[in-house]
Amino acid sequence: MTIVVLLAAGALLALVLQSRHDIDREARNRSVSVAETFAHSLGLREALRTPDPSAILQPLAETTRKAAHVDFIVVMDTHGIRYSHPQPDRIGKRFVGTIEPSLAGRVHTESVQGPLGKEIQAVVPVTAPDGRVVALVSAGLTVKNVTGVVDRQLPVILLSIAGALALATVGTALISRRLRRQTHGLGTQEMTRMYEHHDAVLHAVREGVVITDGDGRLLLANDEAARLLGLPPDAEGRPIADVPGLERRMADLLLSGRVATDEVLESGERLLVVNQRHTHPGGKPGGAVATIRDSTEMRVLTGRADTARRRLKLLYDAGGDIGTTLDVVRTSEELAAVAVPRFADYVTVDLAAPVLDGDEPGPGADLRRTAVNGIRTDHPLYPRGRLIDFLPSTPQARGYGTGEAELVPDLADAPGWEAQDPPRARAIVDYGIHSLIAAPLKARGVVLGVVNFWRSTKPEPFDEDDLFLAEELVARAAVSMDNARRYTREHALAVTLQRSLLPRALPEQSAVDVAHFYLPAQSGVGGDWFDVIPLPGSRVALVVGDVVGHGLHAAATMGRLRTAVHNFASLDLPPDEILARLDDLVQRIDHDGEVDDGAGGVIGATCLYAVYDPVSHSCTMARAGHLPPMLVAPDGTTSIMELPAGPPLGLGGMPFETAELALAEGSQLVLYTDGLVEERNRDIGEGLELLRAALSRPDRNPEESCRAVLDMLLPVRPTDDVALLIARTRTLGPDRVAQWDVAFQPSAVSAVRNAASRKLDEWGLPELGFATELILSELITNAVRHGRAPVRVRLLHDHTLTCEVWDGSSTAPHLRYAATTDEGGRGLFLVAQLSEHWGTRYTPEGKVIWAQQALPGTPGRTEPAVWDFMDAEPL
Repeated sequence: MTIVVLLAAGALLALVLQSRHDIDREARNRSVSVAETFAHSLGLREALRTPDPSAILQPLAETTRKAAHVDFIVVMDTHGIRYSHPQPDRIGKRFVGTIEPSLAGRVHTESVQGPLGKEIQAVVPVTAPDGRVVALVSAGLTVKNVTGVVDRQLPVILLSIAGALALATVGTALISRRLRRQTHGLGTQEMTRMYEHHDAVLHAVREGVVITDGDGRLLLANDEAARLLGLPPDAEGRPIADVPGLERRMADLLLSGRVATDEVLESGERLLVVNQRHTHPGGKPGGAVATIRDSTEMRVLTGRADTARRRLKLLYDAGGDIGTTLDVVRTSEELAAVAVPRFADYVTVDLAAPVLDGDEPGPGADLRRTAVNGIRTDHPLYPRGRLIDFLPSTPQARGYGTGEAELVPDLADAPGWEAQDPPRARAIVDYGIHSLIAAPLKARGVVLGVVNFWRSTKPEPFDEDDLFLAEELVARAAVSMDNARRYTREHALAVTLQRSLLPRALPEQSAVDVAHFYLPAQSGVGGDWFDVIPLPGSRVALVVGDVVGHGLHAAATMGRLRTAVHNFASLDLPPDEILARLDDLVQRIDHDGEVDDGAGGVIGATCLYAVYDPVSHSCTMARAGHLPPMLVAPDGTTSIMELPAGPPLGLGGMPFETAELALAEGSQLVLYTDGLVEERNRDIGEGLELLRAALSRPDRNPEESCRAVLDMLLPVRPTDDVALLIARTRTLGPDRVAQWDVAFQPSAVSAVRNAASRKLDEWGLPELGFATELILSELITNAVRHGRAPVRVRLLHDHTLTCEVWDGSSTAPHLRYAATTDEGGRGLFLVAQLSEHWGTRYTPEGKVIWAQQALPGTPGRTEPAVWDFMDAEPL
């Protein structure tokens, strides 16, 4: 309240003083106006030229004075002698005041002590047409009249002040009450301390605060805002558009007053984050407050973090994208693809030549460019496939020799690198490639090659951080590269072993026309195999099998099984017995593998064994866990043959069963492995239907059928071995078969010899007559003496001449070497010497002893010297 009273008293004093000042100023202005008006009145200059100017001017001045409400109007000459005055006795006397400024042509006002008392007067010049001052006019008011005006206004002022004081008192009480409510009873000291705290916080925070009004004027900017925006000290209170140094985008944002949230603006070299909100509730126009943060350092840290994130992402992607296949060349291409353009503009991979073959490289090996990738294809780098002998001065040679990565920041200033191929080096630099990292591919202590990272589009060269990244990237790729190299070596060895164990050429036989195909898996050689084995009696055995697993072990096991099949086939065992013996062999192989190396044996194998007889047109088959064959009839009807499903080889415990069926001449028997009909994206049922569709053509030979099947079913990159064997049956006609039943007595031998001799003459083979008669004599005699009835003889005229003697006994004959004094024991010895091959096979009714002779004219055939086997000299 005291403050209000003091303010009221001050206001009263100020009003009185202001009133006095205003009245004084009004008096001066009125004096000047009256004096100038009178000085410019018509006839004044003519009155001055009369002999008695006072007679004219005195009445005129008084009249004008009264009309203008001034206290005096005095006309004087240039020496200050009066021509008029309100007091006539003052006429002719000198004017009291300063006339020099008016003589100089200026209007002069002043306060003087004159005849009428304290006076406020104005003196103005009276000028002739030529500009000379010819007289002076002064008009004014006395101070007592001026003060009287103030005194008359003072009651009004006092009443106004009193009313204002009353209103102020009431208002102050109301405001005080409201302030106490809003400030929660805080006193002045508390408010002062709070203000000081707020001010300290406002200017101490590391965040700029800018407040603007609705007219675009900067009201407040704390110290941090002034620092971030580069504001001058006198920026507050100035229009934002006139603040020097303020960036245009920042000024536009502050002037717009719009709401902004984390808006990023550049201010010089700083990166500022701005948030702006309205200061008036509801967002109405009336000003805004903006907060400003400096994110420059955060941007640098974010840039570094982003760079680190990109590099980690590159390494992570490299782990998944490099080494997807066990192929050296493909792995090199994947490495080059990963690094471009995320790390380098161009990447070349140079591998030592032995690595491409799966071998370990030696020192000084030439490097072959295996992969090239870049942002453009018209680069001057060495092309893919080029064999490069890097000079010792090049970073590639040094990196390959030492196993340490080499950094060449500026290729234009690297004489050692340029020495490799100066024209090409200049072309590379002119192309824009300016920086290089040569990182050796080193795995398990062996350097496999060098990876070259080239930079062209980015102006900055590779640095140490890039070198570390290149080393890490190449180190990860090197492991995959070495795995691919080792796999290449193992795959090559397995393929070599497998091909050496598979049949290179099918043997000569006339029972079937055969077409075959074999393709090892791309991801690892398996143990699939097939075989065509000629059997006695013009028969043929068709075999297809699959060893579980991949690699050298599977290929070696396949070779052992194939050899065993040949051995068992030479015994002329039936299919089910051959599979039983193979099952025992696989179990022993499995057991030996576990005992010897602990690596685990073969889990199992599958096999299909079929024997076709062109004389009887019968086919006997048995399978051990293998897919059943397909049969294509001469009319094109294709069906899956129904065979008893035996267990895979190696499981043991279950017998194998055979199935026998008659095949018409021209039928096609199709044997295959699961790699042909089964794929990851195709089940085996779909594959069998596709195989059936590919075979359903009656007018194709085995070769054409084989091509049709492969065109439809062969995978692009088979994951398992593919084996296919197609055999079209033939028959041995009655004109090439001779058969006789033999009486069970020794005298029947001669009759059979004579019949056989006649048949040989009929076939045009008389030169084989003597040996054939001798063979038949010995075999029939042995059957009659040591066997049982019935006895039957059969001659087969095929690519060999086969003599077969059947009897009902299962006793096997034995070849003996008789002494010179023995009467017998030379029969089978003579048979073995006179024939190319002989042997025994067993039938459900007994056995068959057979002997084969080469036909005349057969290459390598030797004529048997019969006299060598007798105790007589030849004639």
